Amino acid sequence: MAGLQTTAIHAGDLHEDTHAHVMPIYQTSTFTYDSIEQGQARWRGEEPGYIYSRVESPNTAATAKVIAALEGHGLDVPVFGLMTSSGMGAASVVTLALVKEGDTILAQHSLYGSTSTLFHQKMPPYGVHTDFFDGHDLNDLDAAIARNKNIRFIYVETPANPTLALTDITGVVERAHALGALAVIDNTFATPILQQPLAFGADIVLHSTTKYLTGHGTVVGGAIVTPHEALYRDHLLPTMRTFGFNESPMDAWLTYNGLKTLPLRMRQHCDNACQIAHYLKDHPAVSQVYYPGLPDFPQHELATCQMRDFGGMVSFELAGGYEAGVSLLNHLKLCALGVSLGTVDTLVQHPASMTHFLNPPEVRAAMGITDGLIRISVGIEDVEDLLADFEQAFEAVRVPASFG
Repeated sequence: MAGLQTTAIHAGDLHEDTHAHVMPIYQTSTFTYDSIEQGQARWRGEEPGYIYSRVESPNTAATAKVIAALEGHGLDVPVFGLMTSSGMGAASVVTLALVKEGDTILAQHSLYGSTSTLFHQKMPPYGVHTDFFDGHDLNDLDAAIARNKNIRFIYVETPANPTLALTDITGVVERAHALGALAVIDNTFATPILQQPLAFGADIVLHSTTKYLTGHGTVVGGAIVTPHEALYRDHLLPTMRTFGFNESPMDAWLTYNGLKTLPLRMRQHCDNACQIAHYLKDHPAVSQVYYPGLPDFPQHELATCQMRDFGGMVSFELAGGYEAGVSLLNHLKLCALGVSLGTVDTLVQHPASMTHFLNPPEVRAAMGITDGLIRISVGIEDVEDLLADFEQAFEAVRVPASFG
């Protein structure tokens, strides 16, 4: 079996007549056939081949193959993948493919802002109820299971956005399967390099490929993988096609090339994030640091059990609250202010006024998002330069010290 780095480079290799070393971009809306019989066979699924880029293209197929190979690395089962137009496209495809009127979704409180909006606001008019639970408390999940019926799937992000709280994947899977439900895991923050939910029995894993998988801030995209062929063939793929959530050839191509360096990039993201987390933890102006790699992180032991490393995301609270946070961010020079994550450069944002602004205050509070929370997507720059940038920003704003 090839290693993760070799898999990232070679799993999606296309071997076609031009013998191009790097996969070409198939920037076409449709594909032609040698005969009407061939076209009919392809539309019926009796013959492999491409028919229309909203259905699939060589670029989306190859890229989905790499992501599926990475998520399924080391597992003795085939894994199926598809690309979507965004991470929210992936979450929407999964939801629309699985639920019907009268069904219930169980989801953790701490979610990406638009995912929370999807479940909180957009699904109830269609008769789909979502009940929320504390993602790092399986007893709270048990209580949610006890008070609901017709549970179709349990949806979690681990690590969660933006608090980095972890969910016990094995515990979620066991409870979902006992109900006859599915376990859906958003693995965007960890990537398959650091965590493989399928290895713990998850049924569906999804990603915003906008983030680490592409890695350079050039793409908006998503991906879904599953080891269940019937689920992929009869539900996920038809939903993606029908609703038009397909990824473009260009964005798939950029993601394909980004994946080749994913293992290398994740190593540096993790190393830098760990050093920054320790720096912030020891800073007198910081009241709290959230990073799974810190020994005093509440779920550090769980992180060591289900993750290979602790990721490139760090969140923290300033002793001076909202005003101090705004001032600190405005004084950063090297780190950019931006709401995405997983790029090679460092991005810093304020969730309460940016990514989670549309969530009502009480929903943000349930997520653990305070007005003073700051999230860092740590890049792969020289860490000494990143630390120097934070230090000069702290000095410029004179944030008051924390006294516990």
